[in-house]
Amino acid sequence: MHIHKIILLAACLSTGALCATGQEAYRDTTKTPEQRANDLLSRLTLTEKVMLLGYRNQPIERLHIPAYNWWNEGLHGVARAGDATVFPQSIGMAATFDPALVKQVGNAVSTEARAKYNLASEQGNRGMYVGLTYWSPNINIFRDPRWGRGQETYGEDPYLTGAIGAAYVKGLQGNVPGKLKIAAAVKHFVAHSGPENTRDYFDAVVSETDLHNTYLYAFRKLVKGNVAGIMTAYNKVNGIPNSVNTALVRNTVIKEWGFKGYVVTDCGALDDVVETHKYLKDGTAAAAAAIKAGVNLDCSSVLQDDVAKAVAQQLLTEQEVNAALKPLLLTQVELGMYDDPTLSPYKTYRDDSIHNASHIALARKMAQESMVLLKNINNTLPLTMDSIKSIMVVGPNAASLDALVGSYHGVGTKMVNFVEGITGAVSKATRVEYDLGIGAGDTTHFGGIWAAGNADVTIAVIGLLPVNEGEAGDAFLAAAGGDKKTLSLPAEQVAFMRELRKSVKKPIIAVVTAGSAVDIDAIAQYADAVVLAWYPGEQGGNALADVIFGKVSPAGRLPVTFYNSVNDLPAFDNYSMQGRTYRYFTGKVQYPFGYGLSYTSFRYDALPGTKHTYQERETIVASVDVTNTGNVKSDEVIQAYIKYPGDPALPLKELKHFVRASFTPGEHINVTMHIAMEELMKWDDKQHKQRLYPGKYTLYIGSNAEDEAVKYDFEVK
Repeated sequence: MHIHKIILLAACLSTGALCATGQEAYRDTTKTPEQRANDLLSRLTLTEKVMLLGYRNQPIERLHIPAYNWWNEGLHGVARAGDATVFPQSIGMAATFDPALVKQVGNAVSTEARAKYNLASEQGNRGMYVGLTYWSPNINIFRDPRWGRGQETYGEDPYLTGAIGAAYVKGLQGNVPGKLKIAAAVKHFVAHSGPENTRDYFDAVVSETDLHNTYLYAFRKLVKGNVAGIMTAYNKVNGIPNSVNTALVRNTVIKEWGFKGYVVTDCGALDDVVETHKYLKDGTAAAAAAIKAGVNLDCSSVLQDDVAKAVAQQLLTEQEVNAALKPLLLTQVELGMYDDPTLSPYKTYRDDSIHNASHIALARKMAQESMVLLKNINNTLPLTMDSIKSIMVVGPNAASLDALVGSYHGVGTKMVNFVEGITGAVSKATRVEYDLGIGAGDTTHFGGIWAAGNADVTIAVIGLLPVNEGEAGDAFLAAAGGDKKTLSLPAEQVAFMRELRKSVKKPIIAVVTAGSAVDIDAIAQYADAVVLAWYPGEQGGNALADVIFGKVSPAGRLPVTFYNSVNDLPAFDNYSMQGRTYRYFTGKVQYPFGYGLSYTSFRYDALPGTKHTYQERETIVASVDVTNTGNVKSDEVIQAYIKYPGDPALPLKELKHFVRASFTPGEHINVTMHIAMEELMKWDDKQHKQRLYPGKYTLYIGSNAEDEAVKYDFEVK
């Protein structure tokens, strides 16, 4: 062996790096990923292949391949892996309606992920949460506000979910051809949005129409955008567990959509196939069914324990095992895991790439853009610092770390809560006081009210925490195993706001933290202004101060409908879309999808040129002139909705384009919308395919789903 190969081998063994030790084709970067994966596959024994089908890959020492753990989380920042930038929770990022900014966040997250991988690998750390395969984003449709994990999603609309999800994935996976920065995996496939406490045996009964028009839309969009992975959900769909559902995984995702990446089960989902769904008799049958359905990787140990048994029992062939393993090897090749690490385009990412000043600034900007102004009587906001001499900050979430981070979060050393943000924004001469104000469950004893009466303005930070809504097991104070039963805020918070209003005559600003729709009306009557902050990430306090004091004008928009009551909705476990979300709901709401106020006003004027008749393969082109008619610089989110002909198979209306643009006072911008007719195609459950329904349509352009500022009528023939 040549001396340089001996040195390189020593480096590999000491660091655990996957670097070349010979002339093996799978380590040869001049060959195609396909050739490299095939070569490695040819060198593995059946036992070794099986050990690579579980998320905890065992080392293959004879090939100098170290262990690898596929499980990593990054919904809104690198999670569970030490110091990292914590961006706003996913629902807040969706509220920005700003895919370009979301892509920047994805890029920052993948930079920190690569840096952590580089540092951990050098220390021989191959454990959880320091790898390169990230099981994010969550693109399930937030169909019902009771679902605790809805905060992880991009809201209730398939189009918005697809647009925001695609932008995030592009940021995560990078733009170097053939060199994944990290590998994203969208989850949870499919028709998965509660109930949390029955998810391991729940059967989502879904019509073909709803499946294709709602639940599959964003997954297909991201598959076409080359996402690296898909995670299957725990639940059944129409009687078949997702992780062994050949019709959905192999036939739809792989064959019909042309998916080339890897499919991983949710953690323990294959165990559920046997133990809770009781769909198959044992792990060997489940392993065989999963491989045949198109699953490649198991986030448990069923495949590692039982695939060899399935081959021995002739339930599987070794060729089927090879076909299952190959996408995993291709993913690792494209991540550079079999390359000399010094050749990686991401090799320079180190400590200074993690939680640095530019990422912190990006977290602040994202939080600014995410906040939604829901009420602003008599222009209470923005506050003028010169006129404010004293501020009272009260409420159980005002100094809460949980209120910033949401679920699936990282941790950091520079988190700024709401008290700190407000205090840091004003002069040293301004008197700022803080009081918790409320004890959990106590509706009669309150603090801070007397002090609030002596302040020029009171900022009350209330709402939910991720212990009240979230994943089963994590949201341990949730009313229903992670889910909510109602839209109500805690009774003590409503009582506190009532008492505060009785005693305080000067302005009260209510700041609400939540990852879902809540009953804002219950507290809005006691406040002069209401800001929805979501779970805004580590810079939430600074971003709130920026909004309240007018450094930025709020332009966040609701990615979910705020209903009056869950009694207006179908049963939580009913997966029909009828009567749900703005696309199918006909009742009155507190706040419509896409809603959000600003510190200025905008006028929409129609422009000529839109056609009146369209056919398949054409594109709708519609323009509108938008003018900032106020005296404040602000963003505006221009939204285009299609109103469909009155057919039971079609939504009432649907978002099909949006643009977030910045306007100086008096500025007007001509905004042109392009909507491919393909986007208007809907499922025909008689013909079992997508088709363009003929009839009379209307294109509405405005500031939310109920704002019909400009409309264009057209016909589809």
